[in-house]
Amino acid sequence: MSGPIRSAASLALALALSAGAALAAKSDSKVIFVNQSSWSINELYFAPSREADWGEDHLGKHTLDQGDQLTLTGVACGTWDVRVVDEDGDECIIEQVALCGDTDKWVIEDDDLLACQAASE
Repeated sequence: MSGPIRSAASLALALALSAGAALAAKSDSKVIFVNQSSWSINELYFAPSREADWGEDHLGKHTLDQGDQLTLTGVACGTWDVRVVDEDGDECIIEQVALCGDTDKWVIEDDDLLACQAASE
């Protein structure tokens, strides 16, 4: 993959979100990010939708290699955007995903990153 990539808001395939969350619940969520792609993820941002600032990189100095996962806890109910940057510097964003209650799992796969790249070309 080369050059920056960015998904459209409607590209829900960029990251496969498990449908296990009880959207009716009004408690905080736990979100698990799993990298099943062939590329290492060097940056991961998770921010409320419509925020101009992505905030901190949740990986810091670490990388999310193939098979690795990161769990964020205490995620408030709301609509969120996710931005991942792979080892080549390619960027993929999925926007406006509703989360509320229970545990959601985001699995990042080759097809997701490649779909993100195709959408930006």
